[in-house]
Amino acid sequence: MLRVARAGKHIFTEKLLAPTVIEAEEIIGMADEAGVALEVSLPRLYHGYTTAIMGELDRGRLGELTYCRIRLSHDGAIAGWLPDRFYDPAAAVGGALSDLGCHPAYLTQLFLGALPATVSATYASFTQRQVEDQAVVTLGYPGGAIGVIETGFLSGDPFSIEMHGTMASLAYQSTGDGLRLRNTGSDTWQSLPVPSDEADPFSRWVNHIRDATRADDNLSRAVELTRLVSAANTAAATGTTVPYPIGAT
Repeated sequence: MLRVARAGKHIFTEKLLAPTVIEAEEIIGMADEAGVALEVSLPRLYHGYTTAIMGELDRGRLGELTYCRIRLSHDGAIAGWLPDRFYDPAAAVGGALSDLGCHPAYLTQLFLGALPATVSATYASFTQRQVEDQAVVTLGYPGGAIGVIETGFLSGDPFSIEMHGTMASLAYQSTGDGLRLRNTGSDTWQSLPVPSDEADPFSRWVNHIRDATRADDNLSRAVELTRLVSAANTAAATGTTVPYPIGAT
C-alpha cells in the first residue's frame, strides 16, 4: 500500500489495515502525503441494523449501557471450505479475530466506545491449526460496562447482537426475529424496523475519489480497530488482562 500510494493510486482495502498501529498510521500518512483516497472496508457500520441500533442508543431507549455481546462465526474450518492461507500465521497475520472477528470488534467500539479500560482474550485452536480458529475478547469499560466479542471458524450460527441497559434490552439476529427491544421488567419483546443499508464502503471510496475528500471517520476507526486487535493479541499471548490503550504497538 505504501508503494501504491507513492505511485499516486487510490486505495481500497479490507480490515485490518495493518498488523500494528504504527504501520496503520504510516499507511494513512503516506496516503495523505500523496493525496490519494484511502478507504478501509468496515461494511457492518453501514448496515440497516446498525443504523437502527444507533438510533435507539441516541434516543436513550436503553438507558445506560451495561453489557454488549456480538457474535459472528462461520464453519469454514470444520466444513473444509476456508483456504489454507487463513491458517498461515505469516500470510494471514493472525487468526479468527484478525479476520472475521474484526466485524464484531468495530461494532462493539461503535456501540460502547473505542476506549475500554481493560482487554482480556482467550484464543483456541480446536482444529490444531497454527492460528486460533475461535476467540473471545472481553472489554471492561471505565463505567462498569462490559463488551464481549465472539468469533470463530467452527460454527455457522447466525450473526447476533445482545445489548442490555438500565432501561431496556435489545437483541438482533440475522435470521429469525430481526431487531427487538424489551423494556426492563417486561417479558414482552417489541419488533423494531430496520432501514435499508447505507452506502457501502466501496461506494464511499468512489465518492471520496470523485469529491477529493478524506475518509476521516473511517480511517480513525480503522486505526482504533488495529489498536484493539493488537491489545487482544497481547492479552491472549500473555494470559493476562491488559490495560487499554497499550500504546502504538
